[in-house]
Amino acid sequence: MTQMDPFSQLKAAQREGWSLFTPMEAGTTIPAFELVRFATVAPGERVLDVACGTGVVAITAARLGAVVEGLDLTSKLLERAGQNAVLAGFQIQFREGDAEALPYPDASFDVVLSQFGHMFAPRPEVTVSEMLRVLRPGGRIAFSTWPPDDYVGRFFAVLGRHTPPPPPGAPTPAPAPKWGDPEVVRQRLGDRVTGLSFARGEVVFPALSPEHVRRVMETTIGPLAGLIEGLRSAPEKLEKLRSDVLELGREYWKENRMRQAFLMSRATKRA
Repeated sequence: MTQMDPFSQLKAAQREGWSLFTPMEAGTTIPAFELVRFATVAPGERVLDVACGTGVVAITAARLGAVVEGLDLTSKLLERAGQNAVLAGFQIQFREGDAEALPYPDASFDVVLSQFGHMFAPRPEVTVSEMLRVLRPGGRIAFSTWPPDDYVGRFFAVLGRHTPPPPPGAPTPAPAPKWGDPEVVRQRLGDRVTGLSFARGEVVFPALSPEHVRRVMETTIGPLAGLIEGLRSAPEKLEKLRSDVLELGREYWKENRMRQAFLMSRATKRA
């Protein structure tokens, strides 16, 4: 008998909420190249892009001659990923699926990648085990994540402060921005890998004002959009949430730009 996933409701909400993300893809394309380069993807290697979104990492790896597959919870993003691949001239197999239950045999890939994606799976220990399971011994795992002390990490902390507490006994997902702390990454990968190394990059998003930033976040970031919808009947709480998001954005907006640092991690699976 298959055990029920305790986070099935959360994943259903993620599947629906992240379907809004497509307008943000342009801002993730340059970091995608940085991740693929950091992972030293080579022609002919079998590559899996976990939580692939609209396919920017997968297509970037395919351009280098890799044989690529991509997986994501959200069918709408996968549809966009397929369109992007066709437009770019690549054949990539995209599949709907869960980072905590990857539908691939053991040791299927030479490289496993994820850009700002696997970090939102609720159980890091399960996600790490799955990503390493499908990676061959001696293969490389590499991913980009948002540090907890920069804009995106602090943004999700703001959401957390405004989110109603879960019912008693309900499982609690691990905070996604913890994946942006090198020490946490070191602990989670543990002795299953060797040669763990880190690098940092920066995403720059054009924005006319902090108010524009808030509007974009409200219409493209699923967790915020869902929280706003849930607070419609509590206008004072809704206004406080929107005010806090705006104030945070003001700290990072300057000269028509939003700047956000990110962390890249890379390691080799032990043989």
